[in-house]
Amino acid sequence: METRRDVFQAIADPTRRAIIMLLAAGSMTPNALAEHFNSSRQAVSKHLQVLTECEVLTQEQKGREIHYHLNSTKMKEIEHWLEQFKQLLSKRFDQLDDVLTKLKTNKK
Repeated sequence: METRRDVFQAIADPTRRAIIMLLAAGSMTPNALAEHFNSSRQAVSKHLQVLTECEVLTQEQKGREIHYHLNSTKMKEIEHWLEQFKQLLSKRFDQLDDVLTKLKTNKK
């Protein structure tokens, strides 16, 4: 399945992030997920569609119900990207700390 949406755009939405957090505990049906929100089941289904299209979620048909699960592979890809970004920012903040320390010692 080809990714149709940008994963970071998809997880930028607070409702979608809340859905991800709920599914981190275990699989759920759209109806079970909708009970956690003050929106219609159709609105929740649209969020599920977006998250499925960017491969954050997978679907499993169980009888007449669809159960949604987190796609751990995709979540690890997101984590890996964020970790690289975190390391880059950490390095820049360390450099800024060095500059500020030098400025303080020069003032004394």
